[in-house]
Amino acid sequence: MNTPGFRISLHNSLTTPIMLSGVPRRFAILNWTICAALVLGLRAIYLLPLFLMLHVGAVFFAKKDPDFFEVIMRLLRQKKFYKV
Repeated sequence: MNTPGFRISLHNSLTTPIMLSGVPRRFAILNWTICAALVLGLRAIYLLPLFLMLHVGAVFFAKKDPDFFEVIMRLLRQKKFYKV
């Protein structure tokens, strides 16, 4: 709806999500915190490629839809409606 004589400029930073290394910030912090706890704390260096693949997969999904992590978190918080 355009009103003649009124124009508002909108910064791009108000509409784009906050990303960290190409993934949503909450996912990156969660992923790499768990990785640091397991790899550094338990000395399980063999788990490092797993977390790196999770990050690469998240980058792939974030390019398609930047809000994918919020959608997944909302889905997990919902109660089950239908009983199976």
